[in-house]
Amino acid sequence: MNEQTVGRGGLTIGALQRQIRAMYGAKDEARGDAATFLWLSEEFGELATALRSGTDEELALEMADVLAWLVTLANIRGVDLEAAVQRKYGTACPGCCAVPCVCDPSEKP
Repeated sequence: MNEQTVGRGGLTIGALQRQIRAMYGAKDEARGDAATFLWLSEEFGELATALRSGTDEELALEMADVLAWLVTLANIRGVDLEAAVQRKYGTACPGCCAVPCVCDPSEKP
């Protein structure tokens, strides 16, 4: 798979981050992190609407949009999102260090 292209079956967080950067990097840098965060927030609103009353397809597409805008924000700020996810969630729950998580359900792990 070309490093700049996302192929079928080969999509990782890192590949998505590279693909978004290749497609939109210049626009994203020009927009900046504050405006990008506003777009991400708007997508969360659209996701809420899809959760409440959307079809399964609408829900899936809104989830994809939220992920894409989060990746965009990571690109702008220079965060390797795949490495960050691996560090935090790659071995076990960050709260209780177990798999599956045994944290109290009323607490955020």
